[in-house]
Amino acid sequence: MTPCRRLRELLARPGAIRSLGAYDVFSARLLEAAGLEMVFLGGFGVSASLLGLPDVGLLTLTEMADVVRRTAERVAIPVVADGDTGHGDLHNVQRTVREFERAGAAGILLEDQVAPKRCGHFAGKAVIPRAEMVLKLRAALDARRDADFVVIARTDARAVEGIDAAIARACCYAEAGADVCFVEAPHSREELARVAHEVPRPQLANMLLGGVTPILSVAELEGLGFKIVVCPIETLLIAGQAMVKLAEALRHHGRVDHLAGAMLSFDRIKELLGLPEIDALRGRLHGAAGRYGPGPSGQGA
Repeated sequence: MTPCRRLRELLARPGAIRSLGAYDVFSARLLEAAGLEMVFLGGFGVSASLLGLPDVGLLTLTEMADVVRRTAERVAIPVVADGDTGHGDLHNVQRTVREFERAGAAGILLEDQVAPKRCGHFAGKAVIPRAEMVLKLRAALDARRDADFVVIARTDARAVEGIDAAIARACCYAEAGADVCFVEAPHSREELARVAHEVPRPQLANMLLGGVTPILSVAELEGLGFKIVVCPIETLLIAGQAMVKLAEALRHHGRVDHLAGAMLSFDRIKELLGLPEIDALRGRLHGAAGRYGPGPSGQGA
């Protein structure tokens, strides 16, 4: 089953899809091994990991597509990737969709911000006209090669035009054919409930710790009607805090082995990275070569 088809099945079945944001291939492997059914590659985490810079539109299409490609090659679960504004005009949107699809993504998130975009929970955002975003969505839907590839339409209008306008935009994007809609940064539980109730498409809820949206449990969001729940940067936050503590331990104690209980074991890391399969390949091929007798030097062929 293709990742696109698997994502479609997850969207069609009862219950909410739970996802955390990965920021590189290793974090995606960890999330898959932990049992999550979908991984989200967000612009914030990838920009921080790849560039060491904030999510303010600095990440290029080719940089993001490369991360998508490397991630999709190493996980079997669907990868949904942040396409930002589509990186330009309508032809850029089409190229972005095709690059992500070719890289192995199961879906893309496209937003209606003015370029250069900003993280959805940063101040200073602006949005393009609703009609222009509809054209971008039509371009995206026209560009996909696989009809199962999921297009998620995000609006950042809540911070600019208010919740009524944001919901109206999301409904418009649903009518244009978006598979999933995402109203970014509602300010209250009541606003979340309105979004889930009033927009006629599966809805994504973004539970960013420290953002402007109140944090609700998956069960609460599912009860409101949300289909996808993403914690987008918490992997980055917790990894960052763990590394700060590790550095402090080395500075103050001259060793870090007392923190071993808070770490994955070296054996677990080797397993996660696929070392047993790599070692088994050599053994398997060496055994197969032995069946053909010794080579010219007396070694197996």
